[in-house]
Amino acid sequence: MKAVVMAGGEGTRLRPMTSSMPKPLLPVVNRPIMEHVLRLLKRHGLNETVVTVQFLASLVKNYFGDGEELGMELTYANEEKPLGTAGSVKNAEEALRDDAFLVISGDALTDFDLTELINFHKEKGALVTVCLTRVPNPLEFGITIVDEEGKVERFLEKPTWGQVFSDTVNTGIYVMEPEVFDYVEADVPVDWSGDVFPQLMKEGKPIYGYIAEGYWEDVGTHESYVKAQADVLEGKVDVELDGFEISPGVWVAEGAEVHPDADLRGPLYIGDYAKVEADTEIREHTVVGSNVVVKSGAFLHRAVVHDNVYVGEHSNLRGCVVGKNTDIMRAARIEDGAVIGDECLIGEESIVQGNVRVYPFKTIEAGAFVNTSVIWESRGQAHLFGARGVTGILNVEITPELAVRLAGAYATTLKKGSTVTTARDHSRGARALKRAVISALQASAIDVRDLENVPLPVARQQTARGSAGGIMIRTTPGVPDSVDIMFFDGQGADLSQGSQRKLDRVFARQEYRRAFPGEIGDLHFPASVFDSYTGSLLRNVDTTGVAESGLKVVVDASNGSAGLVLPSLLGKLGVDSLTVNPGLDESRPTETGDVRRAGLVRLGEIVASSRAAFGVRFDPVGERLSLVDEKGRIIEDDRALLVMLDLVAAERRSGRVALPVTTTRIAEQVAAYHGTQVEWTTTSPDDLTRVGRDDSTIFGGDGRGGFIVPEFSSVFDGTAAFVRLIGLVARTQLTLSQIDARIPRAHVLKSDLATPWAVKGLVMRRVVEAAGDRFVDTTDGVRVVETDGRWVMVLPDPAEAVTHLWAEGPDDASAQALIDEWSAVVDSAGR
Repeated sequence: MKAVVMAGGEGTRLRPMTSSMPKPLLPVVNRPIMEHVLRLLKRHGLNETVVTVQFLASLVKNYFGDGEELGMELTYANEEKPLGTAGSVKNAEEALRDDAFLVISGDALTDFDLTELINFHKEKGALVTVCLTRVPNPLEFGITIVDEEGKVERFLEKPTWGQVFSDTVNTGIYVMEPEVFDYVEADVPVDWSGDVFPQLMKEGKPIYGYIAEGYWEDVGTHESYVKAQADVLEGKVDVELDGFEISPGVWVAEGAEVHPDADLRGPLYIGDYAKVEADTEIREHTVVGSNVVVKSGAFLHRAVVHDNVYVGEHSNLRGCVVGKNTDIMRAARIEDGAVIGDECLIGEESIVQGNVRVYPFKTIEAGAFVNTSVIWESRGQAHLFGARGVTGILNVEITPELAVRLAGAYATTLKKGSTVTTARDHSRGARALKRAVISALQASAIDVRDLENVPLPVARQQTARGSAGGIMIRTTPGVPDSVDIMFFDGQGADLSQGSQRKLDRVFARQEYRRAFPGEIGDLHFPASVFDSYTGSLLRNVDTTGVAESGLKVVVDASNGSAGLVLPSLLGKLGVDSLTVNPGLDESRPTETGDVRRAGLVRLGEIVASSRAAFGVRFDPVGERLSLVDEKGRIIEDDRALLVMLDLVAAERRSGRVALPVTTTRIAEQVAAYHGTQVEWTTTSPDDLTRVGRDDSTIFGGDGRGGFIVPEFSSVFDGTAAFVRLIGLVARTQLTLSQIDARIPRAHVLKSDLATPWAVKGLVMRRVVEAAGDRFVDTTDGVRVVETDGRWVMVLPDPAEAVTHLWAEGPDDASAQALIDEWSAVVDSAGR
C-alpha cells in the first residue's frame, strides 16, 4: 500500500515561523514534523509515499529529496494553486490508481497504529475509513459520529460551541480505495469532509470511522507547537529522538558541548553541535537547536530555540519560540508566548513582552521595551469575537490602539474605496473609540459615513443603504465599564461566523492594508438620518387603524439614544403618547438588571394611573423592548415573545416565525393555532437574522426583548417592534392582558454550570450517549426530547467556561427534575 503525505499548507496561524518556511518543515525536537510522519509510515511498512506540495514546495523537495536517507521512496505531486484536501490527493491520482492508499497530513504529530487502521479498513470492506480521535476542544476540527459498527453517521466541519455534539474528531488520516477519485473533480478546489464525504454518504457508500488510541496533535497554532515539543520530551508520543539521554529526561545530541557547571533540569533537549556554557540554567520543556550557543548566565525555560541561534549572557527566555539564525544579545528578555522570526537581532537589555510576534529580519534596539508585534505595529489576540462583537473593559482590554488595529483588519477584508458606516451610543468612551476607528478606516482606503450617536437599529438600517459594512461602538449592556465593538455586513446584520473568522485571521496575521496618500478615504456626515429611518419604517410597517383607535401609550426611552428617534416618529403615528426619560445621560450609557426592573415598575405605575393601553421601555440603544400591560403589570420578556407571536400570527394566518431552540414549545402551539409554523434556529442572533431575511418569515424574536419585523428589517429593532405592536393592538381591539391570558403558561427553567474548557467536548459526547434512544436535536447544542414531550437542552458557552441547560415540562417541578438529572450528567463528565 502507498501513502500520501499532504504538505502544501501555508500555516498562516503559525506566522512568523512559517513566513519563510513551510509548516511541515517546522522542527519538533530538532526534526521536521513531516519527518516524524514519514518515519511513522516507514514503521508500518508504507515505504512508497507521494508528497503533495504547494507553498514553498522547493524547500520540502530539497530537504527530503527522493527519501533515500530515510529508506523510503518519495515522489512529489505539485499543485500550481491550492486544491483543497481532496483536490491535492486527486492531483496525485496517477500514482495511486492501483490499490488502496493511506492519506495523512504532513504537519500533525501522531503515533497512531496505522497497521490497525488499515486492517480495520479491509475488514469492513470500506470505500473510505476515517481515522478519528477524541480531543478536549473540538472547535477547530471536524466532528464525526459513528454507529456501533463504526459506520459514519454524520460529519460537521469546524463547529461553533452550539454545534458541538461530540468530542470525536476527524484527524485528517484516511484509508481509501481508488474508486473515491470518481467523486473528485480535477483541477478545482475540493475538500474531503466538506464536498466528497457528504456525497458518498448521500449515495449510501461504505464510510467507516476508526477511533484510534494514541497521541495526535494538530500543530496549527503557536500554543499547540510548543505543547508538541513538551509532549515529545515527556514521552507522551512515540517518536525517535537523536542523541543520548545523559540523565533522566536530559537528551544531548551528537557533538554538543555542555559545561559541567550548567544546570540542566529535564526533560529537555540539546541539539547537535550546540554549546552550553557554565552557569547557565536550562529547565524543563526547553529545546535547543543545532549549532546554538548559550552563553554564561542565560536562563531558558519552556523555550523552543531553532538552529544557529546565539543566546547572550544573562538573557532570559521563557515559554517563547526563537527562529533560526537569530541573535539574542546580553541580558535580553523574551517573555511567555512571544515568537521571534528567523534572522532577527534582539538588542542588549531589551524586553519582548508575552504574545508579541517579531517577524523575520527585524531588529529590536538595545534597551527597547516591545509590547506590540513588530510588523505593521500591530498586536495579535487569540479570540476576537464574543456573543456581540469584540468586548472588553474600556482602556484596559479595549484601547484606542486596539480599536485602530481592529478597524484596520476589518478594512483589509473589504475592497479599497468601499464605504463603511460608523455609529456609537451616547457614552464618552464610545465617542473616543469611534474617532480612532474612523482614522484607521480612512487610512486603509475606506470612505466613512459617520452617523455619530444613533440607536443601534438606525445604524443597521443606514449601513444597509449602500455601505459595504458598518461598525457600532456601544457600552456593553449591563456592564458600564466595558464596551462592544460591533461589526456589520452590507445588510446591517452582525457578521456571519465565516466573516468573523476571516477578520480574526487578518487580525492574527497582523498584515493590514495601508492606503497611498491619494487613496485616503473621505468622511461624510449624512443628514436627516432620523427622518429617513422613520419614513422608511412607517412606509413598510402596517399602521392602519392607529389614528382612529384613540390609543394612548407610555414610552420610556431610558435616557438613551432610542429617545432621539421618538419625537418625529410619535408625531407621524398620530397616537396619544407620553414619553418619559427622553433626555440623554452620558453617565448612564447602560443599565443593570435591577435598574431596568425598577424602571419597568415605575412605567407600570404611570400606565395604570394614566389609563394607557400599554407601556414600552426601550433599552438605551433602542435594540430591545420590554412591555407593560394596561393594568401596569410587567410582561416578562419570554412571555412578551408569545404575546407578540399571537398577535402577528392571528393577523397574518400563514408564514413562518423564527425562534431560537431555547424557546418554550408553547410557541409552536400558538403559531399552529393561527396557521403559521415555527422555524427553529440556533441561539446566535445572526442565525435569526438569516431566517428573518426569507420572504416567508413574518416574525422573529429571542425571548429577551429582541424582536424582528421582517417587512422592515431582518435584525432586532425595538422601534420597529413598537410600531408594529401599536398597529396590531389597534386593529385587534384586545388588550395585552386579554391576549396574555389566552396563552398557556410555560414552564422553562435555565441553569448554568461551570465547565472547564478541556472537557467541553467530552461533556457533549456524554450527553449524546446518555440520551440513548430518545430523540436528539442538534440544531444548537444538544436537545434531548422525552417521549412525553418534556425536553432538556445542553449548550456550551462559546466565550466562557460554562455550560447552559434549559428544560421544559408541564410544571416547574418537572422541569427542575430534568435540570437536576442532566446537570449530574454534565458534572460527571467534568470531573
